[in-house]
Amino acid sequence: MVSDFEFLVALMIWYEVLSTVNVLSKKLQSEDMVLDVAIQEINKLIEFFKEYREVGLAKAIDEAKIVASKMGVDPVFPQRRIIRKKKQFDDTSTEPEVLFSPEEDFKVNYFLYIVDQALASIERRFEQYQQYEKLFGFLFPKRLRQLEESLLKSHCHALEDALKYEGKADIDGDELFQELKLFERFLPSRIISPIDALQNLKESIVNYSSDGGISRKKLLKTQVVEVILKIYNVPR
Repeated sequence: MVSDFEFLVALMIWYEVLSTVNVLSKKLQSEDMVLDVAIQEINKLIEFFKEYREVGLAKAIDEAKIVASKMGVDPVFPQRRIIRKKKQFDDTSTEPEVLFSPEEDFKVNYFLYIVDQALASIERRFEQYQQYEKLFGFLFPKRLRQLEESLLKSHCHALEDALKYEGKADIDGDELFQELKLFERFLPSRIISPIDALQNLKESIVNYSSDGGISRKKLLKTQVVEVILKIYNVPR
């Protein structure tokens, strides 16, 4: 049986933290989630924790008091025995000893520790996503349509350099630039999701028509299409 008000407050904190993180986790695992939206969602979570750091404890205490009143638990933080550090004979420190009230002790040593650890972890993930977006973001249909040719070419070369291993490149930046220009030209304006763009490209390959003015042989030689052919096992 729960008999400690401090434990009830901790439960309120963990419920708020885990339920909020779980909502984002489910969003990030959805099939239609894309990188730029994921970055926005993670940034929202960061802002949530920054705000929760300031007001979350008071909210948790209020909620715990309601539960405590129903359970007959005294809604006060337990008073802990103060342990003082023994001074050595040569210790000349004059810094005043900091003593916290039970609630302040809980805030500093429990609440802020949990929130700061969670915030640091999420911010690291946010930085990783930003790095991915910086490297691959130009491939997204919406961004691709907005880029000037000089900037698009710069991104293609940056991706070529990033994917090099032992001096060997998996892609050619100049070829990728030409293929993306071609890809963007025939991509319907209604498509903004990378998954929809790949599906559209797959259908274009399967249901190929010469009306576009591009030979089938040339289309099937592009790096972008080569990947799609392998993913969907589309016959040549």
